[in-house]
Amino acid sequence: MTELVIFDSDGVLVDSEIIASTVLARTASQEGAAIGVEEAIRSFRGLKMADCVRVIERRLGRDVRETFVADVRRATALAFDAELKAVDGIHAALAEITVPVCVASNGPMSKLTHTLGLTKLLGRFEGRIFSAYEVGSWKPDPGLFLHAAQTMGVHPSRCIVVEDSASGIYAAKAAGMRVLGFTGSDPEVELELGAICEDLFHRMRDLPALLQDRIE
Repeated sequence: MTELVIFDSDGVLVDSEIIASTVLARTASQEGAAIGVEEAIRSFRGLKMADCVRVIERRLGRDVRETFVADVRRATALAFDAELKAVDGIHAALAEITVPVCVASNGPMSKLTHTLGLTKLLGRFEGRIFSAYEVGSWKPDPGLFLHAAQTMGVHPSRCIVVEDSASGIYAAKAAGMRVLGFTGSDPEVELELGAICEDLFHRMRDLPALLQDRIE
């Protein structure tokens, strides 16, 4: 029986992937590493910022400027203020889910509260938001998911994780949790996740029925 649903945030709750990747690609290009938005999405989906920076620095052959990460975070926050929306169908899906829910993300807590607040999702998760930066464990390591389950008082085997990245799926499986891969109807994401996840879904409005089959 499922007792807890753990959601990733970027690309699952908030439609942030293209916005964040656009900012990161632009800032990397300004630094001298020519990276397009589509490549940034493919290369950086689900990664922590430090890993993204390492990829950019390898391409540059040198360190990025000292303010690079702060510049990315500042520009991304401004872009979110102007453009960010909730993932289509997530509000209705959450209204139908009958078991406890929480968020576990590789992003910093300030970003999570900002994006969830902008999309009017914060009230559904407040007090149940877990950031890798506070735990000191980033996906694909299972530590973040295990911490979330322990804090919520649920055994990992009774958790379902909703993820849209390979690193998140690997983390969920390593934690001993079941996982649903969300593609957002993107063929490239479906191809990537289909190789490592048996249970994929494409529209958030379908999530409650999928969960109900696993709750009962």
